[in-house]
Amino acid sequence: MVPPPLEPRHRSRSANIAGRIVLVLLLIVVVAAGAWGLGALNRRDAAPLGPPPFPVPLQEVEPGAAAPGNAIAPSTANGPNPLTEWATRVASKTDIPLRALHAYAAADISMQTEAPACRISWATLAGIGRIESHHGNINGARLQENGLPSRPIIGIPLDGSPGIKAIRDTDGGRLDTDTTWDRAVGPMQFIPGTWNRWAKRAAPDGLPADPQNIDDAALTAARYLCGGGARDLGTGAGWWAAVLAYNNSVEYGQNVFSGADAYARASASQ
Repeated sequence: MVPPPLEPRHRSRSANIAGRIVLVLLLIVVVAAGAWGLGALNRRDAAPLGPPPFPVPLQEVEPGAAAPGNAIAPSTANGPNPLTEWATRVASKTDIPLRALHAYAAADISMQTEAPACRISWATLAGIGRIESHHGNINGARLQENGLPSRPIIGIPLDGSPGIKAIRDTDGGRLDTDTTWDRAVGPMQFIPGTWNRWAKRAAPDGLPADPQNIDDAALTAARYLCGGGARDLGTGAGWWAAVLAYNNSVEYGQNVFSGADAYARASASQ
């Protein structure tokens, strides 16, 4: 018997090799496509959701040259909850959390009675709150509905380190838990000595003022900035004197000015 020719066997082996190569190439294409799709999904998931952060362009205003623009005053009109309704509208135009904005506005309203000549604005308080603690939301803390951050906001020790003023403990650690050095506390970052002089409870409940409470902190900040009614924050000179008393830094004042002016303009927009 004559053995069958070898050529078909060679063709069959070549076909098998070619088939395997095609299969490997297809697998590479499928894996690459899957990796690209997963990467695209991850990129989509990593993209920020919602509108971009509220823009606050830096304004390098010379100290005393101007005060921030006029903000829309908090509403005290009749209604079931006029202040909440006002705060809800303004919060939708800015990045100020509703709970913090309510505190700033309530302090503004209180000062209209306590020191009407001061003309302090909720927007200035918001400008300070933005820089000091991002409105009570800093270092993992979150401002809660009760007005307190989810954990106490306590600053670094004022121990005389480079760029840091040295202030020895003045309250036995009662407010800042530090018995060696003072630390700024709460969403408006008061040092204990200043807090003890100007503190006022916002709620009429007879409890002591709490620097961690955004309502008490905003009202106390307003009283301090007004200097007992001695300043007019509606003028450039008065506004800058108040803010530099809060923190004697031109850069700080410009940052507060920028935030306050941006908030005021946003509140006035239609």
